[in-house]
Amino acid sequence: MEDRHACKVVERSDAAIDPCEAIDFVSSPGYGGIDVFIGKVRDLNHGRPVLGISYDLFQPLVLNEFQRMIGEVQARFGPRITLYVAHAKGRLAVGEVAVVVAAGTPHRDEAFAACRMLIEGVKHRAPIWKQEHYQDGDSQWSEGCTLCHSDDADASAAHDNNPTRR
Repeated sequence: MEDRHACKVVERSDAAIDPCEAIDFVSSPGYGGIDVFIGKVRDLNHGRPVLGISYDLFQPLVLNEFQRMIGEVQARFGPRITLYVAHAKGRLAVGEVAVVVAAGTPHRDEAFAACRMLIEGVKHRAPIWKQEHYQDGDSQWSEGCTLCHSDDADASAAHDNNPTRR
């Protein structure tokens, strides 16, 4: 099978990221596992109501880093993998798709692990700047994934304390 991958930046003023495009791209008759991560703009961060997010980036640099990350994922999981990553640029409202990462592989374990490895790379290594816009009129820039460490702890605590989870 030929190595396939797609990396793209989507200018939000021109189009929206389509998760179905990612699924179609990574699908193959030989793949039993497809995993997709869809990141959307949420309405609350660190207790502050969010109206939207602006992403800024230098496209050639971002695409080079996406390619590097895809090479690392392929090196770890072998040639029978298809990968897709798309990230938005510009202003997004709450609920809009900011990033989609997908992996297609012969088996589910590789699909899950490859998708996770790729989205973590995007969050921690891609030179993408995020500015959150809050309901109180304030805006704040974050660098990479600087805000997600607290979010991860909050999400984990919420998950552990959820009475519907047993």
